[in-house]
Amino acid sequence: MANSLSSYFTSIGAKRLSKVEIDPNTSHQHELNGIAGFKEIFGLERIDFQAKFIYLSDNEDEIFENDAKLNWYDARENHATRTEYRLYYSDNQVIPFASEGDLIIVGRTGADNAVVLVASKDSTSEKQLLWLFNLSEVKNKFIVKDLSSDKSDIGFAGRYIVSSLGIEIEEPETDDLKKLIDLYGKKFPPTNVFSAYARSTIKDVSIIDAPDETLIKWLEREELLFRTLENVIVKEKLETGFGKDKTDVDEFISFSLSVQNRRKSRAGHSFENHLAVIFEGNKISFDKGEVTERNNKPDFLFPKKAYHNTSINIELLTMLGVKTTAKDRWRQVLSEADKITNKHLITLEPSISKNQTDEMIAQKLQLVIPKSIIPTYQKEQQEQIISLADFIKYVSKKQA
Repeated sequence: MANSLSSYFTSIGAKRLSKVEIDPNTSHQHELNGIAGFKEIFGLERIDFQAKFIYLSDNEDEIFENDAKLNWYDARENHATRTEYRLYYSDNQVIPFASEGDLIIVGRTGADNAVVLVASKDSTSEKQLLWLFNLSEVKNKFIVKDLSSDKSDIGFAGRYIVSSLGIEIEEPETDDLKKLIDLYGKKFPPTNVFSAYARSTIKDVSIIDAPDETLIKWLEREELLFRTLENVIVKEKLETGFGKDKTDVDEFISFSLSVQNRRKSRAGHSFENHLAVIFEGNKISFDKGEVTERNNKPDFLFPKKAYHNTSINIELLTMLGVKTTAKDRWRQVLSEADKITNKHLITLEPSISKNQTDEMIAQKLQLVIPKSIIPTYQKEQQEQIISLADFIKYVSKKQA
């Protein structure tokens, strides 16, 4: 399923925020500086953008967004010889919340639509945006890029990042809808059933020779099938309306939240379901959701029925946490199996910041990343990461 950046952004500009741009005690102008390069992608005529401002952080409680205006114009348009272009933003909560040195990316998403992304300095979100837009370190003047002719596939990692920005991923058309409705009607089956069906529609994969590639193909396929069925179910509900008068706001909000929660929950369960099948295919013994200390339930414990067996050498035990999104949630796995000192975590999160991966190493947590996502990390980080295939070899050797 090919996706290019030009499907979502026609152009972008990136820089570091300076104090004068964010400090209300220093400036009340609501302007972004170092904008000369925008003439190449915005042109010379005035544009009034409807813009979404998003603040991104590794702390999920600090991620928020606002709608605001973004104006590109020549402040001296009536002057015979002089021009003075400005990029002005209306009141919003994102820019004042930002800090000096944070990364800002202004992306044009349509003729008069834009998104303004602010990512806290040295965060995973910042590293992901730099990787997505193929940017080396940026400074206090905008680096602009015309993406309108970019047709290269951003891959699984790129789609992951774009989706995390709240942008709907463009999915290819599929002829599976009739089969899905014939099988399940206009409702979702249990996640394990849906995962199994998704796997059955993928051929030419090998859980033995290429577990990393197989996992990604299964995840992509299930996502496509899920969104295909979800589109029918959600559209039907929107057409029927909410509440007795069809416009009940509370019922609409409740429905919207249920859609978002189902997406998140399904993604996590799907990840675990496919991993379990891969482990079984590689003849690895494991427990899924076994209770440990303080009623914790690690996603996977290896081997089966061994954690509470006092006759088993502790060195032969392995724990694997599973999280589609890591960021600050990775610390949750540290307390899930006290007997195991060196723990493992597999995630689909691209380009986790070096600060975070260094802390993982200090906490004796080994990061497991599917092969196609590993290149999103810095070279130094890649030396400390293992693939799913590497993890399978590691556990297989212990169980041998």
